[in-house]
Amino acid sequence: MPQRRALKTGVPWTQLTTTREDWRNADPKLLTGMLVQLHLIRAFEETVLDLAADNLVHGPAHSSIGQEGGAVGSITGLRSSDGVTGSHRGHHQFLAKSLGHVVPEGPSLDEPVSAVVQQVLQRTLAEILGLAQGYSGGRGGSMHLQWLEAGALGTNAIVGGGVPFAAGNAWAQRHAGTDDATIAYLGDGSGQIGSVLETLNLAAAWRLPVAFFIENNLYAVSTNVAEIAADARLSVRGQGFGIPSWKVDGMDPLAVHLATQEALARMRAGDGPAVIEADVYRFFHQNGPYPGSAFGYRTKQEENEWRERDPLVRVAAEMKTLRLLDDEGERALREAAQAAMREAAQALVEEDPEVPGTRRIKPELWPDPGFVDVGVRGDASELAGLSVLEPGSHDGEWRDTRFVDAVAAVMDRRMEQDPRVIVLGEDVHRLGGGTNGATKGLVKKYGPHRVLGTPISENAFTGLGGGIALDGRFRPVVEFMYPDFLWVAADQVFNQVGKARHMFGGTNAMPFVLRTKVAMGSGYGSQHLMDPAGVFATAPGWRIVAPSNAADYVGLMNAALALDDPVLVIEHIDLYGLPDRVPAGGLDYVIPPGRAVVRRPGSEVTVLSYLSMVHRCLEAIEQCGVDAELIDLRWLDQASIDWDTIGESVRKTNAVLIVEQGTRGTSYGGWLADEIQRRYFDWLDQPIARVTGGEASPSISKVLERAAIAGTEEVRAGLLAVRAAMGGQ
Repeated sequence: MPQRRALKTGVPWTQLTTTREDWRNADPKLLTGMLVQLHLIRAFEETVLDLAADNLVHGPAHSSIGQEGGAVGSITGLRSSDGVTGSHRGHHQFLAKSLGHVVPEGPSLDEPVSAVVQQVLQRTLAEILGLAQGYSGGRGGSMHLQWLEAGALGTNAIVGGGVPFAAGNAWAQRHAGTDDATIAYLGDGSGQIGSVLETLNLAAAWRLPVAFFIENNLYAVSTNVAEIAADARLSVRGQGFGIPSWKVDGMDPLAVHLATQEALARMRAGDGPAVIEADVYRFFHQNGPYPGSAFGYRTKQEENEWRERDPLVRVAAEMKTLRLLDDEGERALREAAQAAMREAAQALVEEDPEVPGTRRIKPELWPDPGFVDVGVRGDASELAGLSVLEPGSHDGEWRDTRFVDAVAAVMDRRMEQDPRVIVLGEDVHRLGGGTNGATKGLVKKYGPHRVLGTPISENAFTGLGGGIALDGRFRPVVEFMYPDFLWVAADQVFNQVGKARHMFGGTNAMPFVLRTKVAMGSGYGSQHLMDPAGVFATAPGWRIVAPSNAADYVGLMNAALALDDPVLVIEHIDLYGLPDRVPAGGLDYVIPPGRAVVRRPGSEVTVLSYLSMVHRCLEAIEQCGVDAELIDLRWLDQASIDWDTIGESVRKTNAVLIVEQGTRGTSYGGWLADEIQRRYFDWLDQPIARVTGGEASPSISKVLERAAIAGTEEVRAGLLAVRAAMGGQ
């Protein structure tokens, strides 16, 4: 018979319940402040639902009525420098954090609605209505509320999507030398999401000061938590990751507050993360002004039982017992909150003169339609004053190197000059510089706090990098070992990092660099060999660089690290080991956006390419004798591409051949061809020609892999086809 021994996690998991003594010992100012906030948030949400019923809220209205106790109890007492991220149902989280920022001493019963409180209520309502005076200029709406000054880092429409950002904020807080902390709010549905579970693990491994606050309201739209989890006590998640956890009644704001204070003490002391599960209940359906029972998935009896536990009623009753409040004071507070919301709504909404008896948004409050694309990226003005160098025009001395050594050298230089730069990714701290030597020598020189080897968790460490970038005190460089891994982290890459700047108003910097390598030809198969340029070119917010030589890499990476935008830096494994050279005078120059370079002048056809295919194009041109003008694009995204150089060449040659190595379906050239024909149609004498790989992803077989990708032979055939179409020989 095998021997058996019961194993235990050894991690505390506590259910905290308040006693009569806890209420007697509570600071009256704390209880008063919580009650005022509860009433302000309740009146706010009632106003939102009222406006939604008149179709004045464009999009969903996820009210937090019934759940206010969790947010108010946990956020009361936080500093402005503490951060919170929220869910799609996040009005209460945003308001509690913002109100705590403008009235840090806590609101009083004598003056529950000061001028600054009124402004918070009106600006928040304006944002939900999509108006210019909102915190994000109306772009965020109900689900994307952000006010960085208050520590409100952003609520999020993707379930669990904002949690990795919270961990990134916590990393920045800790490594900036503060004892600030972050709370990530998530719902019962998020407890099973990959990004959340990955972040739990990473936060525990790195002992980050972040609390995972689970608002367990029992339903993901209409699906009960018991249907989607074997253990409906979602704080059990902490046990699997070695994180101490608390379970509390979220309808008791004091219990929530006490549990959060215990968790905060742990985080501020440097002891790592916490999990807090608060049992709450949304009194209405997932979206809109109707109860869940109207849709058949809840009973009226269940709803009534939870309504009897209303957190507003609970706090008021306890305060009355302590003689801190009477019925008249409670009624006056309720009326003051409602009056404040009437005033906020009246400032934004008016009677519709064209349809008597109805209301409309005041027309002058809508954002200017011209604001629609402002802030997708910055204007690159942060590069002003930096040394610009075109390596092809460098007439000084050169230093011989390999491409991959230049990658490591320029990162070394930037980390030496700028202590904000950090590097993170899988194995970047091992193997003598990662799997290819691109981070060679960095961990030895700068230590593990600046060169961070991550778990295999692209969702978590990409989002963590995004949270670090949003904080502004550090500039993360995240490495994907292979670009195909972007699909694992697609939400963080595209929905979070790529959209964060524009979605929240276009003013917040997002200095995030993502490095990856194309490895076609290396035999790694269909799931490791993609070229990501085409995917990123169609995604808002990203800049893209794709260097073909070491000297260009230095200038492009320096520019990427200086920009306040997300930048994808694509490398090619074919270039890593090649003998190359960089200017001997230093590694501090930049090649700004909008700087392509003509590698070979010509008159018959304009050839556009990037990465290692630039070299294949030169080979093909020499072999076939076509007088082609070869342009190395270098910057690939629509905001950074050098249309002047491309246009000048097209007007000269009247023909275009776009050359890339990878598959046709996700290729960069499809987007580029469309743009060129729109801009230069009058100068084209034939359809734009393209050289790409085939439909299938490259596979393991050496023969099939070569058949799937483009090389010199395919470029030569493409050049000759263009010449033939032009009537040449």
